[in-house]
Amino acid sequence: MAKKNKYKQATEKFKKYLSTRTHRSFKRTRRRDYVRSFQLPGYFSFTIYVAKTIWKYRKTFILLAILYSVFTLLMVGIGSQDLYSTISKTLNTTSGDFFNGVLGQIGKSGLLFLTTATGGISQTLTEAQQVYAGIITLLTWMTTVWLLRNLMAGHKVKMRDGLYSAGAPIVATFIIALVFIVQLLPLALAVIGYSAASSTGLLSGGVEAMLFWIAALLLVVLSLYWITSTFFAMVIVTLPGMYPYQALKTASELVIGRRLRILMRIIWMFIVTAIAWVIVMIPIIIIDSWIVSLFSAASSLPIVPLALLIMGAISVIWISSYIYLLYRKVVDDDTNPA
Repeated sequence: MAKKNKYKQATEKFKKYLSTRTHRSFKRTRRRDYVRSFQLPGYFSFTIYVAKTIWKYRKTFILLAILYSVFTLLMVGIGSQDLYSTISKTLNTTSGDFFNGVLGQIGKSGLLFLTTATGGISQTLTEAQQVYAGIITLLTWMTTVWLLRNLMAGHKVKMRDGLYSAGAPIVATFIIALVFIVQLLPLALAVIGYSAASSTGLLSGGVEAMLFWIAALLLVVLSLYWITSTFFAMVIVTLPGMYPYQALKTASELVIGRRLRILMRIIWMFIVTAIAWVIVMIPIIIIDSWIVSLFSAASSLPIVPLALLIMGAISVIWISSYIYLLYRKVVDDDTNPA
């Protein structure tokens, strides 16, 4: 009898879950059944809103960025100044007159930026350092979300309050992060496949190249489809008493009918982040080169590696804030539909 009751409860729970899903596999979904409200500010307006929100509480977030940078510097380390100096000198000696003039200096700084931003001066991290980097990033994410949730609710909290209180759901957040990594596996397979196909000449043309690009595109789309709701789950799981599966389920229900529009906002977030890196880092690299040309002893100062570290801290806080405020806007739109 008890088994029948459990089976009945599980069946009813599954039917209730399906009732919230607007799409069925191998069945046509009419537009009227899946379109949901998405009354949010435009891309630029929302970006400005996020920037103004962070600026409003800038003292708190500046302290958080400094703390993130200090912990990363002590426990993980920064890029090698020696490697950066070597790359810069090699570029100067091999380029000849190619980088003369203002545009040439900008082009040279752009190449150095691409090299440094893609890990060209990063040293191989040990397993312990990789774990430290992951924990620091997760704690910064949770602290940012906790601070925004409380500050926007009108509570007077300090950065230390967030540090002491935000870490409670670290295990649940870590599980969601693992799910996020697993969901990126199709994208990783596409990248590995591209590297292998490039080295073997498979992409030179023909049916094989077309089939590869179709398969790679499907893998990328699959990862993007999954991670769109997982971003929101990373926020939802920080709520008190929230379990990972429940957070994933709630996030999935939240994005139904507007997944693509939310995904476009997330892609826009990364585009803005990349543009900010270019705007900030290229002038820093130019200034560093100018200082080294005047004072050769300054080549030992890790100006660029430290700038990369600080920009990394700012980026984590920016992305955490953007995702949280986007989540808030979507929830508010559900609560107060137009």
